Amino acid sequence: MPKVSLSFPMTNYMRGILAEIYVIGYLTIKGYRIIAWRYKTPVGEIDIIAGKRNLLVFVEVKLRGNINSAFESITPRMQDRISRAAKYFIAKNRRFSNHSLRFDAIAVSRFSLRHLDNAWMTLA
Repeated sequence: MPKVSLSFPMTNYMRGILAEIYVIGYLTIKGYRIIAWRYKTPVGEIDIIAGKRNLLVFVEVKLRGNINSAFESITPRMQDRISRAAKYFIAKNRRFSNHSLRFDAIAVSRFSLRHLDNAWMTLA
């Protein structure tokens, strides 16, 4: 009888989803409440939106072979896109308008995770 394999190749898309799920677990353990995951707007997508007390955090998750290349892959253009998406989120969710805002980057590699809080600033 022939062997039947139920495995399938892991795509980069699926690896990215798993990295985001891993980060959601990490943030939850750190005391953050997950408000949105893969939040899509007309101006861009935010990987994770999390809250802690009066703080709203917009998180970009990058999965790469090493931590440094993950952080380096977050370009100024990408930061601008995420910042515009955050402004869109705030405009649509007025209950967060008095929260402090922060943009974080979380790099995931095969064996580690590094959280860079306040990774970039945005103009109001």
